[in-house]
Amino acid sequence: MARSASQRPTSFDIAYRAGVSQPTVSRALRGSPSVSAATRARIEAIARELNYAVDKNASNLRSQQSHTIALLFFEDVTADGSLINPFFLSMLGAITRGAGKAGYDLLISFQHHAGDCPKSYEDSRKADGIILLGYGDYQQYRPRLEQLYAQGTHFVRWGSPEHGDRGTTIGCDNRAGGRVATEHLLHQGRRRIGFLGACDNHSPEFRERWLGYCDAHHAAGIEPDPALQVDAITLEAAGHRAVHTLTARGGAFDAIFAASDLIAIGAMHALQECGKQIPNDIAVVGYDDIPAAHQASPPLTTVQQDAQLAGDALVNALLARLEQREPVSCLLPVSLKIRASSVAHTTV
Repeated sequence: MARSASQRPTSFDIAYRAGVSQPTVSRALRGSPSVSAATRARIEAIARELNYAVDKNASNLRSQQSHTIALLFFEDVTADGSLINPFFLSMLGAITRGAGKAGYDLLISFQHHAGDCPKSYEDSRKADGIILLGYGDYQQYRPRLEQLYAQGTHFVRWGSPEHGDRGTTIGCDNRAGGRVATEHLLHQGRRRIGFLGACDNHSPEFRERWLGYCDAHHAAGIEPDPALQVDAITLEAAGHRAVHTLTARGGAFDAIFAASDLIAIGAMHALQECGKQIPNDIAVVGYDDIPAAHQASPPLTTVQQDAQLAGDALVNALLARLEQREPVSCLLPVSLKIRASSVAHTTV
């Protein structure tokens, strides 16, 4: 039947011409990775030919979807008062681009650990799914994840996959990162390496970095000295205090592996105040590769987590869950960025 000039083309018209289902057309026009590139190109060409434009309001009403993803930052102690981990901010661009490419708007919200309920975003149809960044004390946070899963909330989180966890976790291989950082210091001839960061189940990512530190020592035939480990949270002031704690214990140390760049930068300030030369006296390695790492004096050797890869992986995992596919928790690779803070008598 001929269509009158006043009638707008629909996604069903495109589906008929393309020989696919209407849901496939919707997914293709949202940029969903579940549709092959060839099929998506064919559908987009037909849409252009028909001058088809997506009516978002009508589409949302039919599907009861908002086509919005909520990105929730949980508060972290920071020196600048932002309460947002700098590494999470570095992911923001990748997450924004990934959501937009898939046809989703991004709703960004800051969450206090006490009282806020991420599930409300999906219940109120503010968002179809949720990306969670940050958690504080994981043992206090874990019951909230269990509740979200039990209630059928579509979510994915950044962190360290834990045995028995339900839901999807995307993170970097923290144990491999801890190992490569410590191996680098050992290869520089350092034998008394301090570890600044928690190593218990309240901080799974730091614990994995500690285990990698231990792995490297054992591979070198060295038994890690518990006196060289000092608890510290992701804050420059914590790294500064940890160095003084380490010094007060009286044991010699010739290197520091800090579980985050902020801890490492605070540690370097403390060492310099004590008259120590970095790296000649004490080498320092951090973790994350935030912008401040390159700007530190000396520039900080650090384990890099790829923020672009991380953001893409989080978005893709959430999209899979929204499309009723079960994404798998995974660990992303890390790399060591060697700078002047860890290599004595060498221009890096």
